[in-house]
Amino acid sequence: MTAPTIVFDLDGTLVDTHPDLIGTLSWLLEAEGLDPVDLEQAKSLIGHGMKPMIEKALKLQGRGLVQDEIEEVYGRYVVAYRQRIARDSRPFPGIVEALDIFAAEGMTLAVCTNKLHALAVQLLEELGLASRFAAITGQDTFAVRKPHPDHLLLTIKQAGGDPERAIMVGDSEPDIRAAQAAKVPVIAFSGGYTAIPLIDMAPTLILDHYDGLPQAVRNLLAQGGTR
Repeated sequence: MTAPTIVFDLDGTLVDTHPDLIGTLSWLLEAEGLDPVDLEQAKSLIGHGMKPMIEKALKLQGRGLVQDEIEEVYGRYVVAYRQRIARDSRPFPGIVEALDIFAAEGMTLAVCTNKLHALAVQLLEELGLASRFAAITGQDTFAVRKPHPDHLLLTIKQAGGDPERAIMVGDSEPDIRAAQAAKVPVIAFSGGYTAIPLIDMAPTLILDHYDGLPQAVRNLLAQGGTR
């Protein structure tokens, strides 16, 4: 039987990245002559990828850009973010311990993120986590990205897993919608970044702390999945 595959989102799920994501965004906005964003309030901007985050932040300050301008500003953001990618970003409490348990129980681990692939790998490497994952896929790995179900399904395939024996762990709408469309059970972490209340999106279950993640995964696997 194929080993279970546990697929994690990155920003707001595995790692609390908002200090560096939003810190870079504030730097960018100030360089554009705009006000910086509040660190906590800006969490809801994260989840769909960096470019949508930048566009939303600019629109909130009445600054709409044409496509060429967006690409130029986005390029500057990526360069600046790469330089501070793990300055203040840290794994959420309990997640490393949960990863250790999953590995000890023979489960396969993967990452499916709307972050650029190279940045996702860089962040996980700097935090000493990259080697734990059989696959790390980003917004530019395939022709689609979350919430498209194929981003998740192709990640599971790349990790050598079976969607019938897979679980998604995420924190926001792209994760939940991708898993639901793929008919993969999804555990939603309440400590992440979402503009929509998790309960309104009806994930398989909601978890407030990762101490309970290993048992939650075991319970779902024992139920035989939902596909």
